[in-house]
Parts: sequence; structure tokens; C-alpha cells
Amino acid sequence: MTDNGNGDVKPGAPRWPSVLTWRAHNASRMESVRVVVSGNRIRAAGRIIAGDCEDHPAFSASYDLVTDEAGVTKRLSLRSTLATGERHASIARDEENYWLIDAGNTHVRSTFGGALDVDVVLSPFFNTLPIRRYGLAHTSEDVQVPVVYVRLPDLLVQEASLTYSSGPDGIHVLSPVSSATVTVDDDGFLLDYPGLAERI
Repeated sequence: MTDNGNGDVKPGAPRWPSVLTWRAHNASRMESVRVVVSGNRIRAAGRIIAGDCEDHPAFSASYDLVTDEAGVTKRLSLRSTLATGERHASIARDEENYWLIDAGNTHVRSTFGGALDVDVVLSPFFNTLPIRRYGLAHTSEDVQVPVVYVRLPDLLVQEASLTYSSGPDGIHVLSPVSSATVTVDDDGFLLDYPGLAERI
């Protein structure tokens, strides 16, 4: 929805770019991301800020994501800052669907099991990528989604698989670290991920 200058909001007008913000349910952590959507293409620039807890030390992490016109991840750059210093990771997919990972001393070229998406632990935003590509906000379907899985705050990159099962009560997500039924808006962006975060 946009303002036409007279204070009137026109329904149905594009609402992008937009800033989406989530607050963790049970931790001192927030994520905020500026998102630009054009068809199925997404550009996103976000930041996660987390306080010290039993799961991780205090850190901040920033990321820049670009997908192609099908919503498939093209590249993702990440930076993680801890008291001990900074870490960087660059993740890109080439035309042969190989992923090129450059993370400090680690250089990897792999298909990551046919992954088309990247998932970043602790981030509700990255669930949007497969949810939008498979249209799970509007259809009932079970899909197995191989991902390039990035852990925070150490930026360790692994091959992983997530399962999404959509139905009338929401979308059930089974990941390497959790199992939950999430709710999304009409555009497929997370509203609530029980045990992780809710949009504010």
C-alpha cells in the first residue's frame, strides 16, 4: 500500500521496499531486514543482533542476499562480529548450480545436494525463500528442501535438509535444530516461528 500524497492509501499498490523486523521469543535477539521484491526476485539486506546466552556468545551478524528471477539464491555475503573479532563468508551459486563458498580459510565448491536455497540458523527471514518458491503460503504440500546451511555466529557452512509441510494450520518446518509450525503473511514472509521469533 502506498500513500498518494493526499494521505490516502491505495490498496493493492506495491508495498516494496519494506523493512521487516523480528524479535526472539526466549532470547535477547532481534533481526531486521530491508527487502525489495520484484516478481519472484528478492534483494535483502539484514542484521541480527544477539546478546550473550547459553547457546551463543553476544554477536551481531549482517547479510546481503540476491536471488534470481525464480527466487533461487544467487549470492549471499555474511559478516559476523564477536568480541574476539570478525568473520566473513561469501556464498555464490554458478550457472552449473555449484556453490562457491569462501569463508576465511575455507574454500569449497559443491552442489550441496542440489540446494537452491541458503538457510541461516537463528534467522526467520531465510525460511521465506523456499516458502515463496514452492507457494506454500497458498497450497498444501510436503517438500524436502536441501540447503546450504550457515551456522551463527561462527559462519560454519554445511549441507543440510529441511522439510516443509503446509496445511490449514500453518507450515510445519523441520530443521536440523528445531521443529515448529510457522505462520506467514500473504507474501510468504514469516510472521511467527514458535521457539524462534515473531514479527513486530
